[in-house]
Amino acid sequence: MLTSETSEVNKGKLARLLTDVKSLTKMVVLILNVLPVFTGFWLATHFTGTSITANADLFLLTIVGSTLVMAGALMFNNWYEVDLDVEMKRTQSRPTVTGNISLPVVLGLSIGATVIGFIMLLFTSMEATLYAFVGWFTYVVLYTLWTKRRYTLNTIVGSLSGAVTPLIGWAAVDSAIHVVPMIMFLLLFIWQIPHTFAIAMRRYDEYKAAGVPMLPVVQGFKMTKRQTVIYMACLLPLPLYLTSLGLPFVIIISLINLAWLAVGISGFYMKDDLKWANIVFKTSLYYLMAFFMLMIVFTL
Repeated sequence: MLTSETSEVNKGKLARLLTDVKSLTKMVVLILNVLPVFTGFWLATHFTGTSITANADLFLLTIVGSTLVMAGALMFNNWYEVDLDVEMKRTQSRPTVTGNISLPVVLGLSIGATVIGFIMLLFTSMEATLYAFVGWFTYVVLYTLWTKRRYTLNTIVGSLSGAVTPLIGWAAVDSAIHVVPMIMFLLLFIWQIPHTFAIAMRRYDEYKAAGVPMLPVVQGFKMTKRQTVIYMACLLPLPLYLTSLGLPFVIIISLINLAWLAVGISGFYMKDDLKWANIVFKTSLYYLMAFFMLMIVFTL
C-alpha cells in the first residue's frame, strides 16, 4: 500500500515529467502551429462542401501526424541547441539543460515522433506530406543547423517553416493551390517576422550572451523597429484576397491589421523599447488567434 508520502513523491515526479515534456516540445509554439493546420482543414471542408465529421479519420491523421512532425522538429531543435540554452535564462530549465531527460533520449524521441508523423500523413495525401516535409526540412536543416547561428536572415528562414501549416491541413482534403490557403501561408510568413523581432528585443541580452545573430543584436533596436513596421504594413492588402469569406470578415481583419500597424508605429514615439517590444509580442498573439478564429466563425 502506498503511503501518503510516497503518493506525494509520485505526484511530484509526474508533475515534473509533464513540465519537462511541455518544455521539450515547446508546447505553446506547438499549439500555435497546430491551430493553422486545423483551420486549413476546416476551410477546405467548407469550400469543398464536406465536413470534419464526414472526414473524421482523415482529420485525426492530419492533426496527429502534423503535430508529431512538428514536435519532432522542436525536440531536435532543443537537442541541437543545448549549448545555447545553457546561456539563456529563459531556456535553462529545459530538460536538455537540467539533464532530466538525457540527450540521446531526446534525439530518439525526435526521430521517432518525426517518422511516425510522416507515416500518418502519408495516409492523407502526398501534397499534405510534402508541405509537412518542407516545413520540417526548413526548420531542422535550413534554420536550426544552418542559419540560426550565422545570419540575421534566420528569422526569415524560420518563418517559412511555420507558414506551411495551413497548407498541410487544406491539402489533406483538397489541393492547396487555392487563393485562401495561399493567403494564409503569406499571412503566417509575414506575421512571424515582427513577432520574432519582438521576442529578440525582449531577450536581447540573452541572445547577445549566446552569440545568436538576431537582428536587434546585430543591427540595433532602431533598425528592428523599422523592419517590424514594414512587415506589419505588408499584411494590409492580404484580406482583400479573402472576399470569399465575406465582406464583414474582410472589413474586420483590415481594421485589426490597421490597429496592429498603429501599435508598430507607436514604437517610433516610445522611449522604452522593451515595453514596446512586449506590447508587440502580446498583440501579435492576439492577432493570430483572432485571424484564424474569425476564419472559422465566418464559415460556420
